[in-house]
Amino acid sequence: MKKLQQKKYFKDKKERNKKKISKKILTLAMTTLFSNLALADDFSFFEENKNYESLGETIVTVNKIEENLKNIPQSITVIDSEVIKEKEIKDVPDIIKEIPNMNSSKIRGTLASFRGLNSSMFTSNNPIVIYIDGVPYYDRYDFEPSLNNVKQVEVLRGPQGTLYGKDAIGAVINIITKEPENEWNGNIDVEYGNNNYMETALNASGALIKDKLFLGINGSFTSDDGWITNNYPGMDENADKSENRKASTFLLFKPRDNFEGKLTITNNYGEKNFMNGFATDNSVSVNDISRDDAENVSFDMPSYEKARTKSESLNLVYDMKNIKIETATTHKKFNVDGDYDSDFRANRGYYDGLSLFDNTNIDTWTQEIKFSDENQKIKWIAGIYGDKEERKQGPFGQEFPKYVNSTYLGNFIMNEESVTKSYTQAVFGQAMIPFGDVFELTLGGRYQKIDKEINLDMYFHTIGTTTNPIFAYNDKKTWNAFLPKAAFSYKYGENLTVYTSVSKGYMPGGFNYLASSGASEENSFDPQTSINYEIGTKYSGDKYVINASVFRMDIEDIHVYKSINTSSFVTDNAEKAHSQGIEIEGKYYLANHIELSGAIGLIDAKYDSYDAGTKKFDGEKIQNTPEYNGNLGVAYVTNRGIYGRVDAEIVGKTNYYDSANYKMVEVDGAIISNAKLGYKNKSWDIYGYIKNITDESYICGYLSRPGTAMIEFNNPRTFGIGVKCIF
Repeated sequence: MKKLQQKKYFKDKKERNKKKISKKILTLAMTTLFSNLALADDFSFFEENKNYESLGETIVTVNKIEENLKNIPQSITVIDSEVIKEKEIKDVPDIIKEIPNMNSSKIRGTLASFRGLNSSMFTSNNPIVIYIDGVPYYDRYDFEPSLNNVKQVEVLRGPQGTLYGKDAIGAVINIITKEPENEWNGNIDVEYGNNNYMETALNASGALIKDKLFLGINGSFTSDDGWITNNYPGMDENADKSENRKASTFLLFKPRDNFEGKLTITNNYGEKNFMNGFATDNSVSVNDISRDDAENVSFDMPSYEKARTKSESLNLVYDMKNIKIETATTHKKFNVDGDYDSDFRANRGYYDGLSLFDNTNIDTWTQEIKFSDENQKIKWIAGIYGDKEERKQGPFGQEFPKYVNSTYLGNFIMNEESVTKSYTQAVFGQAMIPFGDVFELTLGGRYQKIDKEINLDMYFHTIGTTTNPIFAYNDKKTWNAFLPKAAFSYKYGENLTVYTSVSKGYMPGGFNYLASSGASEENSFDPQTSINYEIGTKYSGDKYVINASVFRMDIEDIHVYKSINTSSFVTDNAEKAHSQGIEIEGKYYLANHIELSGAIGLIDAKYDSYDAGTKKFDGEKIQNTPEYNGNLGVAYVTNRGIYGRVDAEIVGKTNYYDSANYKMVEVDGAIISNAKLGYKNKSWDIYGYIKNITDESYICGYLSRPGTAMIEFNNPRTFGIGVKCIF
């Protein structure tokens, strides 16, 4: 007992000393930033060349036509390319941190959540859909497209099924890339940070034929040794190292003033080893674990995920003055090859030398044709949509031990011949109808039909032998749905808009990939639906904007991912749930160059009726949903000269489902601080940054099964320098 007390004393002392050092670093960073800003103003180091337009004049395409942000009756966050660069936003999870009531983790792929809606594991769909120039990204393993050539990011909060399809039950991240000019221009970026983080990026675009034919190329490469050390002999000590290669090229042709087309080809590769945390047994209280415990691990089998994405898209636009016709054709092939230590630990006897594995190949075609008119008093858009997806899964499963006559045999279970096919057909439309100069009614709807089928053979046999499948599961399902939307807005003067809306969200049902017995009822799950009610207001002026909304979401058949034994996971339907809360975000110019920005989301998300078989969770908080999250930042912005910013991210307490012990566990949140300081001119941008200045630690992901709990942490303190050459 005395030794344990001493150990705890020294561990607490170490934490106190760490916090003292971290606070000194934060104070020094803030002092350096603001002293430089003050010095710059005193001696006119900044060029007064920033052309500040009204903050309310932001043009977006969230409704698939160009509109002013302040006039759209829904919650929307816009992040431009400058903010992406200034905040060191590298990927979609970094974007998610900027959005009220949005959250993500990376235990198995990228699991996103929003307003109490979570990833559907056996459809692999996230409740947030990403679109890059019309190409959809929704799979949890295929959720990190390149942000290398982005003009702006538009995040639409709330169900977006009317215009964006079957899976956009929670939100849409609409990424708009930069348009090329006649003159060739671009940039080269180089960045280096601790843990041997390296990034290089290239963007270039211009005209091949003036005003008629344009070419663009962009690519990036990043690598990181990570912060976790694997101490097992013979294994790579950089346990969580990663690398990403992303490249795309486009050809934009404008043979006539009213016709244009864009062909885009993308090739992305990403490899992530292990996880951003570690595995332990379920007997340890989750809040007694810190990130320090994860810095040194030991596992005896390679653990990695390799993801490859290849896509081609062709967008055509023909503008006939009164009617615009647009077509978008996309083809995407995606593959993930995953191999993992069976229990993410070594020297435990039972599972030593055994692996989990996942090989998935997805081939998707989509076609959309839409018609719109944004020049008349009544603006409208209508269209048809179809997609075809084939998902081949195998080998997919787990090696596991078996004892026969005191002899250890390695066996495995897998569905090496699983194929799931999905077909979608839909018609959609939306109209914005003004009443006088101050009222506007938005009505929209989407009718869709989704067909799915699965052919699964489950095997259970000794390594090196072949047998017949122990279970064959063949099934077909058809779901028809109508997704309506209605919104009403009122303009009070030029600066204030008040709105209310109601919309239906939808996520398709599916099949469990680990079926080993039972019929359709046991091995399939129903679609998840939601009705979202929202009241909001938007105020914009020359110096500040503020947007606020109150929402309520009633959810039925919510998808829940859980373990049913040591090797098998299933998706279940919780009968009813709800979420309600508020979201506020704004931006204010304290002076010509000093910008204050912030956002906050508060939420109450609970299961109303959920019987998990072993326990009822009525009244429990929905998993993966922080009680609150937000950000606050102050920045000195300029086109040329010294610039800098200090930001804080805040995350509240979060519930996770502990499948091993059939209960919810609650983990603490944290406040994370970041800073960046740089100097730029017409041709160069030189900067340094620190993320998580005070080295705060919190749990941001949790997944358990009997005997094992996988715990994901936020990144420790990272810092680096970078140079951007603009040509």
